[in-house]
Amino acid sequence: MADRTPVEVGPVGVGESAPADGPQVRRPRVRRWRWGCGGWRAETGRLLETTALLGLVITQPLLDVLGRSPDFFLFHRADRSEILLLVALIAVLPPVAVGLLGVLSGLAGPAVRAATHTLLVGLLVAALAVQVGRHLTPLRGVPLLLVAAVAGAAAAAAHRRWRAPGRVLRLAGAGPLIFVGLFLFASPTAPVVLPRGDGGAAGTATGSLHPPVVMLVLDELPLVSLLGADGGIDAERFPNFAALADASTWYRNATGVSGWTPYALPAMLTGRYPAEPVAPHYSHYPDNLFTAFGGLYDIRAEESITRLCPPSRCEQPVTPEQGLGVLTRETGRLLRQVTAPWDSRIDPENSYREQTVEEAGIDAAEPVPDDPKFRWDSLNVNQPARFTSFLQGLTPSARPTLHFLHLLMPHSPWAYLPSGARYEAPEEFPNEGDGWVDLARARHLAQLGYTDRLIGETLRTLRDNGLWDQALVVVTADHGVSFTKGAQGRGMDAIRAAADEVAWVPMFVKTPGQRAGRIDDRNWEHVDLLPTIADEAAIRLPHRVDGRSARQAPRDPGKVFYDRPAEPTPIEGGVPGPQPPPAPHPLVGTGVGAAPPGPTARVGGQDGFRAVDPDSGDLPAMIWGTLPDQVPDGTALAVAVNGTVATVVPVVAPDPGGRRFAALIADDRLFHPGANRLDLYLVEADGGLRHLTIS
Repeated sequence: MADRTPVEVGPVGVGESAPADGPQVRRPRVRRWRWGCGGWRAETGRLLETTALLGLVITQPLLDVLGRSPDFFLFHRADRSEILLLVALIAVLPPVAVGLLGVLSGLAGPAVRAATHTLLVGLLVAALAVQVGRHLTPLRGVPLLLVAAVAGAAAAAAHRRWRAPGRVLRLAGAGPLIFVGLFLFASPTAPVVLPRGDGGAAGTATGSLHPPVVMLVLDELPLVSLLGADGGIDAERFPNFAALADASTWYRNATGVSGWTPYALPAMLTGRYPAEPVAPHYSHYPDNLFTAFGGLYDIRAEESITRLCPPSRCEQPVTPEQGLGVLTRETGRLLRQVTAPWDSRIDPENSYREQTVEEAGIDAAEPVPDDPKFRWDSLNVNQPARFTSFLQGLTPSARPTLHFLHLLMPHSPWAYLPSGARYEAPEEFPNEGDGWVDLARARHLAQLGYTDRLIGETLRTLRDNGLWDQALVVVTADHGVSFTKGAQGRGMDAIRAAADEVAWVPMFVKTPGQRAGRIDDRNWEHVDLLPTIADEAAIRLPHRVDGRSARQAPRDPGKVFYDRPAEPTPIEGGVPGPQPPPAPHPLVGTGVGAAPPGPTARVGGQDGFRAVDPDSGDLPAMIWGTLPDQVPDGTALAVAVNGTVATVVPVVAPDPGGRRFAALIADDRLFHPGANRLDLYLVEADGGLRHLTIS
C-alpha cells in the first residue's frame, strides 16, 4: 500500500569511508527505501481505492439490509452505542485490515506492494461481481464464481494498465461515509439509533376501577391450527386453549391486519391501520397502548421485535443475549449470505429464536407437576426466557398494572415438541414442495402443542396469584401463516389462496369477573383491540383510532389486509372452518421386525440416537437424508424408533440441499435413556417392507 522513493547507495556503504589508497572494490548497488510525500500520496490513493470497493462489497450491502431491518436491533435490544459500534466495525475495520496488509506487503519492496494491490482490486471486483450477478443473472454457484473470476481478472488488468479506473475508485472512496449517513439518518432503522420524542399523551380515566390487564400476543398462529372437527378448539390436542375459550369471550371472526409483525403489532397497539413503512418504534408510533395507559398504569412490557413502549413508560429488560457480541455474530452470518454465490434459503426471521431460561441465565418458572405427558418438572430450562420473565411479573400490586408479552411462539424456527423437549434441524429446510409443506405444518403443530403448555402455565399462575378473577386477560396472535401447497407463507399469494390461514387468528378476551365462556362472531379486525382494552380499563384514549370497541355496535361487514402499508386488500370470508388433519398412516404405532434388505440411506441427525438423555431437554426428534435415485419419488418411508413406527413420510425429489426425505418424531415417549435404535423401511405398494441400511 505504499510507494517508496529509492535511494541509491554507491560503491561504499552507508557510514563507511573510502580507503585512501588501494584498489577500489565495486560493491553491489543496494536499493533502500524511505517514505516520501509521493509515497504517502500513493498509499492514500490505494487506500481510497480499496475503501471504495470494500464499501460496495461489504459496507453498502450490510447497512442496506440492516437499515431496512430495525426489527433485528429491536429483537436483540441493542442500544445506540452498540449500533454505532457495529456500524463503525462494518465501515472502518475492513479498510484498516486491508491497509495493514498493504503496509506489510510494502516491506517486501515496491513490486510486491504493487502486485498485492492489484490482486486486492481484482479479488474485490470479483466479490462485487458475485453480488451483482446474483441479482441480475440466473447464474448461481460455480458458474457465477467463474464469471466473477473473469470479471476480477479483467478489472485487475485494466487497473494495472490504465490510470482512469484508479481515479474513479479514488473518487468513490467517500462511498462508505455516504452509506453510513444514509443508515443513520434516512433508513427505517434511523429512529432506533437516534430516537425522536418520548411517546404521546397519556389517556384519562373514565371511571374509578382500573383492573389489572394481562395481554399475551403470540406470533404466526392461524386460528385453523387450533380447530377440531366440530369447529371448536381441539381440546384433546390443545386443552389449555380450550380452557381459555371456556372462560372468556372468543371472537371467532377476528383477523389481523397484516402478515408482517412490524406492521401488524403497531396496528393492534395503536388502533390504526398501517399507513407508512416505518420501524415499529415509539418515535413513529407515539400514540399507543403503553403511552395511553402510562399515566394511570404501571407498565411491565416484554416486547420482541418492536419498541413501542418508550423509556419513560417502560424499563427495558436486560438479558445476556444482547450486546455487541451477538450483533457482530449475526452480522457475520448476514455477510456470508449477501456475499455467497447462491441464494440464501434461510428465512431471516428464523434468527429471532426465543432464548430459553437456561440460555438467558434466569431462574426457571415453577414446574407443572400434574401432567405426566408434559415433563416440565425436568425440562423447565426449555421455557422461553421472555415468557418466564413475564410469569414472574404476574403478581398483585397496589397500582393497576399492564402486563404485556409478545412471544415469538409458535413462530418458526420450529424447535419444540409438544412435551417441551427441543430438537435440532437444518436451518435451510424448504417449506414448499411435495413432502416439505406437510413437514412444515407438522413441525408448526408440534410447537403449537408446546405453546398450549405455555398458555396453561399462564392461566395457572394467574389463578395461583389471585389475579385471574379481577384481571382483564387478552390472548391473541398478530397474524397466521399459510401451509397451503403453492401458497405458503404470509405474502399476497398466500392471502389470495388461503386468507383463512393468514388473516384469521385466535382472539380471547376475559373481562374482570367473567365466569363463563361465550362466542362472539362480530366482524373483528385487530385495530379494534386497543379501543376494546381501553373501554374495559376505563381509559379514554387521547388519540383517534380506526378501530371500534367491542362494547360498541359491531362494525360493518368487510375486511382489509395490508401486505404493504397504505395498500389495503379486501379479503373475503367469515369464521373459518376446521382443516381436517391428514389421516395417520396405518403403520404408525405398530411394531416392526425383520424385513428383506433394501438400499442404503444416508441419514443426518442419527448421531443423537447413540446416547439419549430425555431429562436434558433435548431429543433427536428430526432426521433427514437421501436415498439412491432408483427409489421412486412418492415412495413411503417408515421411520421406526426402538422397534415402533413413529411416522411415515414420502421420498421426494432432492431439495436444494440434496435431501430426499425428512421426518419429525413428535412422540417423545418412543425414546428412552441411553442408546436408541433407528430403523428405516421402504413401504412397498403391497404393504411389504424393505429394511434400509443406514450410513
